[in-house]
Amino acid sequence: MKQRLWLSLITCLAYCIDKELYKAIDYLREQVCVLIEHQEKLDKRILLTNSQRMRVAAKAKRLSRKMLEQCTELFTPGTIMRWYWRLIAEKYDGSRNRTYAGRPPIPQEVVDLVIRFKQENPRWGYKKIRDQVVYLGYNICRSSVKNILMENGYDPEPDLTVRSTWWEFIKSHWNVLSACDFFTIELLVGRKLVRCTVFFAMELATRKIFFAPIKPEPDGSYMLQVARLLTDSEDGFLKGKHYLIHDRDSLYRTDGFHDILRASGVEPV
Repeated sequence: MKQRLWLSLITCLAYCIDKELYKAIDYLREQVCVLIEHQEKLDKRILLTNSQRMRVAAKAKRLSRKMLEQCTELFTPGTIMRWYWRLIAEKYDGSRNRTYAGRPPIPQEVVDLVIRFKQENPRWGYKKIRDQVVYLGYNICRSSVKNILMENGYDPEPDLTVRSTWWEFIKSHWNVLSACDFFTIELLVGRKLVRCTVFFAMELATRKIFFAPIKPEPDGSYMLQVARLLTDSEDGFLKGKHYLIHDRDSLYRTDGFHDILRASGVEPV
């Protein structure tokens, strides 16, 4: 008898609580409907931040699917659950710490250097080029050099039995080559013809010419003056050149002429 009495009391109490709870839910849903109508008049969408989506999704997960469909007004149950699944995915998302698979890309500086070596030395293979690149302090393997050459249309393994022609050698190095020589002119001085010697130098790449001061009879001091003019640090004609080609004229064997050239980084040939 007492058990039935307590059971009846608990049932009545639960009914009253559920009734009040349903009234509260109904009141909240009506407020949401009014809010939606107001937003539709303003023609504005309700945009939530990630934090707000997380809060709504966490609360919605506690409800059953049926209850969620009954009490959801602003968003569909599928949308809310999709937020929740995205929240789970973000927990296990390690893309921020992910590194690129495989070898790191080759710096463009190294690629340009390999191509430059090949352009200046057409008979070099990829092994020779790789050794020279490593000698300059860069780290690269032979297969990478081979792939760079093939991607840029060069033969990575030229026929070494065929020797380079003189034209190929000059063309690949003429930016650092220069040559010099003498020629003579006859000048009319005081009703007499005086034979004068003119020193000139030429850039092989551009055919640009440099003329030294004219002197009737060049000597050792004149050659030293010419060497200083050629190797002037600011606007010397041989600035940026590595080699100066000349013949076996005795004037080039003047003491100090070759020393001045070598001191400025120019090797006489």
